[in-house]
Amino acid sequence: MSSIAARSLSVSVLALLAAWSVWLAQDAAGRVLSFALIAGSAFGIVLQRGRFCFLCNLRDFVERRDASGVIAILVALAAGIVLYQAVLGAWVPVPQPDRLPPNAHIGPVGTVLAFAAFTFGLGMALSGSCLSAHLYRLGEGAFGSLAALLGAAAGFLLGFSTWNALYTWTVFDDPPIWLPGVLGYAGATIAGLLALGALAWLVLRNAAPPQHAGLHPASSFETVFVRRWPPVVAGLLVATIGAFAYLRVAPLGVTAELGSLVRTGGLSLDLVPETLVGLDTVRGCVSAVKTALLSPNGVFVIGLVLSSFASALLAGRFDPSWPGPRGLAARFAGGVLMGWGAMTGLGCTVGVLLSGIQAGAVSGWVFLVFCALGAVLGLAGQRRLARNG
Repeated sequence: MSSIAARSLSVSVLALLAAWSVWLAQDAAGRVLSFALIAGSAFGIVLQRGRFCFLCNLRDFVERRDASGVIAILVALAAGIVLYQAVLGAWVPVPQPDRLPPNAHIGPVGTVLAFAAFTFGLGMALSGSCLSAHLYRLGEGAFGSLAALLGAAAGFLLGFSTWNALYTWTVFDDPPIWLPGVLGYAGATIAGLLALGALAWLVLRNAAPPQHAGLHPASSFETVFVRRWPPVVAGLLVATIGAFAYLRVAPLGVTAELGSLVRTGGLSLDLVPETLVGLDTVRGCVSAVKTALLSPNGVFVIGLVLSSFASALLAGRFDPSWPGPRGLAARFAGGVLMGWGAMTGLGCTVGVLLSGIQAGAVSGWVFLVFCALGAVLGLAGQRRLARNG
């Protein structure tokens, strides 16, 4: 495709998204959908331009000591913690342990969450990306991500089949711990920023010197639409989108619609228990039975994929590809693990880790630790198999 054709198609896709958002905003419910579409579109552009992928960024650091991607994640978390305080403080002026802020992703903390996060991390390593990155990479033409998403749907189905046993075993008694309710807003903010600062120091201390070879002066167009955005810029934009999304619609998350589709379809085929005990009372990217064609999370994901496609076209990074049988099998298997982990842990690296930590949820920190552990062990296992193979 020529550059002129690519740019024309990119502008057409963005114009279509803008027109759809205007058409949706005709009543109160439509305005929620309209904002979700705009937020998803902005999120997709930032993910694509900043290569904001939890697994890719962690792998860059583990294998090449490239700290830029991990720093982008830490910046997004730190800025999000600060921005969330403006919203949380307005809705819950006096934080208390037993009074959680509305809709915030503050999930139960326990063994099940830790194991779900670890499983999700293994799935990321096996499939090659986290779920949000599979969505934006789909916009770049990485059609093998469809196998990962199909596997995630199968993983959700498995998660629904094991949920009742896990919930009655321990989840029902696992507390949702909200740090501002324990430490106050100032204490929780300081504690979160200190923890992220310590992580940033450890990362930078063990990072390789940055490489700038081969860079040349660029035009404004190339800087904005072609080259990768600086990590700090990407992190700040992710945090800003997350805060506005929470204020207007709901915390960021990408798995609720997929889970809802699987739950609704599974119920109709008698593959999902009719009653999922306590699922509708916990916090996170909860999979509800679909009652409407369009949902805020659904249009958010649509906007994410289409805007990533438009951004990739402008950058010259739309490169259709399809992996071989082994690659498809790995993506599907990794997707199954991520789907089970996301359903059981009530979200993924966006819904639990990102939105949870920004809201002051201990569940977000637990997911960060065990998901990273699972991903690192999964990457190490892959390297060992590659050497022996």
